[in-house]
Amino acid sequence: MGRTSAAGRANRVRAARSALGLTQAELAAAVDVTRQTVVAVEAGNYAPSVYLALAVAAHLGRSVEELFGHDPAAPSGRSHDTEVHS
Repeated sequence: MGRTSAAGRANRVRAARSALGLTQAELAAAVDVTRQTVVAVEAGNYAPSVYLALAVAAHLGRSVEELFGHDPAAPSGRSHDTEVHS
């Protein structure tokens, strides 16, 4: 399976893991990946597969959307004030 870049996209995996008192190694073992994969996911340098995202979310007791979903408070770089012409 190849690595997929998440281009530094923020997620809430580290906060959720820390809140449960889990180490990166413990989370990695629970979802059957290396600790380095957990490090990369937390840093936003690796976009997990759907299966890994589901496993991480289930183990942390969160939804995939809570962990990896778009944060509406974050700037998107796009303007939502698009003018529509008829």
